[in-house]
Amino acid sequence: MNRFALASVLVVALVLTALAGCGSPSSPNVPPGSSLVISDKPRDLNPVAVQGDLSALVEGNAAFATDLYAALRRGPGNLFFSPYSISTALAMTYAGAAGETASQMATALHFDLPAERLHPAFNAYALDLEARGAQATEGTPFELSIANSLWGQKDFPFRGEFLDQLGENYGAGMRLVDYTADPEAARRAINAWVSDETREKIQDLIPEGAVDAMTRLVLANAIYFKAGWLHPFEDSATGPEPFHLLDGSTLEVTVMHQTESYGYAIRDGYRALELPYLSGNTSMLIILPDEGEFEAVEEGWSPEMLQDITGNLAYGPVILTLPKFSYTSSFSLNDALIGLGMPDAFDPDRADFSGMDDARDLYISDVLHKAFVWVDEKGTEAAAATAVIMSVTSAPADEPIAFTIDRPFLYLIRDGQTGTILFLGRVLNPAE
Repeated sequence: MNRFALASVLVVALVLTALAGCGSPSSPNVPPGSSLVISDKPRDLNPVAVQGDLSALVEGNAAFATDLYAALRRGPGNLFFSPYSISTALAMTYAGAAGETASQMATALHFDLPAERLHPAFNAYALDLEARGAQATEGTPFELSIANSLWGQKDFPFRGEFLDQLGENYGAGMRLVDYTADPEAARRAINAWVSDETREKIQDLIPEGAVDAMTRLVLANAIYFKAGWLHPFEDSATGPEPFHLLDGSTLEVTVMHQTESYGYAIRDGYRALELPYLSGNTSMLIILPDEGEFEAVEEGWSPEMLQDITGNLAYGPVILTLPKFSYTSSFSLNDALIGLGMPDAFDPDRADFSGMDDARDLYISDVLHKAFVWVDEKGTEAAAATAVIMSVTSAPADEPIAFTIDRPFLYLIRDGQTGTILFLGRVLNPAE
């Protein structure tokens, strides 16, 4: 991989399946696997979203990120996901939810704004992110793009209001496929779109069998991100060093070295370090628990903890030791989302997505999530954001502190302008 073409990709697909026995009216003949946009209502490029709505969206995203991390951290090994991308894909689905299904989704996802303000807020924030990516100076290793799409059964009676909502606020038109006649062709078409939108970094997002003849709609969201460090590491300073695992064993990993001025925080049980990217007002925040404190710090992770760190950073020289790492995650989010309080959406007998088709014929059969991250001397394959907030220092600026990341740690990428968490994860083993 070209280290100057760093990228981070996350895709979420929600597969909505029709209940057995429901009928569908006829529609124009569309070859299996082909696509046709049937909702071309232009995206609202000037959505009405006041600052208070954007703040509520960011706070809800942070709360959802915390809840989802708590659910996913119970699994083994490294972890990486994008709460922002997952929220966006589920917000598109929420646009078609009604009744108790909608109430459960709003609570689980921390959608605290009414729908008429929530969707414009998502739109305003995505447009702002994309604009900042487009403004990056030519030649600067920074790129950010977000894409949404709908893949619907060609003869299914989707409501025009639902399609218009997603067209206006998410830039997502409807592509027509024929799951009934050839679900495999539809799957290949969706995966090809994902590959194109992610510069071929994500292949085969939807595995064989995930869509079938009863599928009626797939909503997909893709994020592509690349960014170079504000302070790149020297290749010549990289070499093998020990990394201490949670079970007490040690392995040799490739480690980068650098001494630069960074924002950091030292707390009881852990320390944190902010690594800014060269452009886009984004950065990576690393949280390094003290020896023996990983589980306690991970369990105590919260939006309040993040706010305490980023709102009270000290600034000064840091002797940094950071392992190179890369990781690909791929899993279903069904159980986690049900556990967070939205079971009806996955229950064929209780789901209410009548906002999509004026009936209760749809339910979510799967939520698929795939992400990729790469960290090396030049930058990061991950996504978005961090705030650099000047505050009272907690150590003299002329005395370098040592930040040796030789044991498991948490990390996240934030949008510094709003504080939105775009990616969140942990590294238990850099060689995994």
